[in-house]
Amino acid sequence: MISPNLHNKITLLISFAMLCCAPFASIGQNEPQVIDKVVALVGEKIVLLSDIEAQIDQMTLSDIPVTENTRCQVLEDQMYQKLFLVRAKADSLIVSDDQIEQELNRRLRYFISQVGSEEELVKFYGKSLDEIKEDFRDEVQEILTIQQMQQKVTGDIKVSPAEVREFYASIPKDSIPYINSEAMIAQIVRKPPISAEEEGRIKTRLREFKKRVDNGEDFGTLAYLYSADPGSAMKNGELGFLDRTDLVPEFASVAMGLEKGQVSDIVKTQFGYHIIQMIDRKGDRLNVRHILLIPQVSPLDLQKAKVWLDSLKTEINTQDSLTFSQAAIKYSDDDNTRMNGGMMINPMDASNKFDMEDLGQIDRNLLFTIEKMKVGDIAGPDLFQTDDGKKAYRLVQLVKITEPHVANVKDDYPRLMLSAKRKKENEKLEAWIEKNCNSAYVWVDPQYEGCKFQNQWKISKR
Repeated sequence: MISPNLHNKITLLISFAMLCCAPFASIGQNEPQVIDKVVALVGEKIVLLSDIEAQIDQMTLSDIPVTENTRCQVLEDQMYQKLFLVRAKADSLIVSDDQIEQELNRRLRYFISQVGSEEELVKFYGKSLDEIKEDFRDEVQEILTIQQMQQKVTGDIKVSPAEVREFYASIPKDSIPYINSEAMIAQIVRKPPISAEEEGRIKTRLREFKKRVDNGEDFGTLAYLYSADPGSAMKNGELGFLDRTDLVPEFASVAMGLEKGQVSDIVKTQFGYHIIQMIDRKGDRLNVRHILLIPQVSPLDLQKAKVWLDSLKTEINTQDSLTFSQAAIKYSDDDNTRMNGGMMINPMDASNKFDMEDLGQIDRNLLFTIEKMKVGDIAGPDLFQTDDGKKAYRLVQLVKITEPHVANVKDDYPRLMLSAKRKKENEKLEAWIEKNCNSAYVWVDPQYEGCKFQNQWKISKR
């Protein structure tokens, strides 16, 4: 049998932080330290001592209990992963260079966001970004190959309604999950227009900045003093090396056309108006400075937006011919929700349901509003800040809310269907491993010969 957590483990992406630090095992106070060694072979794929210790360290940091048998379990999970790699090679399964590059870039973006800047990441590793990517290219290729092999094994799995009901019936009564209250929420957003005078003022200001740079002033100093982007202003407007796909299209298109040191004309994006200076470029990665100025909505225009939404709310409440959903499609200024009848999307799982506990983390003011409402009620107009940092007003309707309850098939079918599908995938993975575990040469270091593995590996002796 495969360990219950295998399905999750083989789909997890190993973080750079785990991969970069190969721990050592101390043999004795006065004896040499083993930096690393091979502790298992599956086909030509090796499992290193550092692979085991890195995962143990990660479990310890995550407060996962580590028992006497934990290292045996971790070793077998590593062996499962190597088996997937061996079989992928035998099946001529190949991960493309583009897939690897995309995953490397995605991870770099994530870790840059975690440490604060590209410079901090480079400082932490003591290597350039390109060197960091090369260091982890093989590991990323292996992870993607394991995922792709797993998908090949389980990709055709589906579950029927009967199987979902059977799965639910198999859950012990005291283990059926408890579901928190969940809300479905719709909104109609009114973004006050920016006046032509305000746009003109912003553009004039940016033209003045560009002229001052042309006359010899330092772009970075001006960005530090005047840019409305707080993250980059403190770094003299510098964004650090980014892939062009990390930038909004209008910004990226102009930036990619600049020569080193050149300053762009005014660029309009969803965030405001910019001028951009090229620092350096490496293929599709570029480092630029920018000065952002954000046009301000006048208090009068904000008040007009509020009054307009208040009138719309009255119309929806008094006329059967106009529903909230229809009004959202016709009038809302929010492109992300308008065509869905205003239905808001939960950023945590991309569903249209909000766990009431999670909602407090996403938007506390919205939570306070929803808690006072009944289904069908419309609240507002309320002032809020849009995703791009601008002030706007919105109406909010509570479309549906569930009571906290023990999961059941009627109310929680999608959730149970997903769990049933995962169980079925696990069972197929177990069967696949049982069938293939002895299709390759397997050797395990004698120090692990006392391990009671869950699978019947045919372990060779050296």
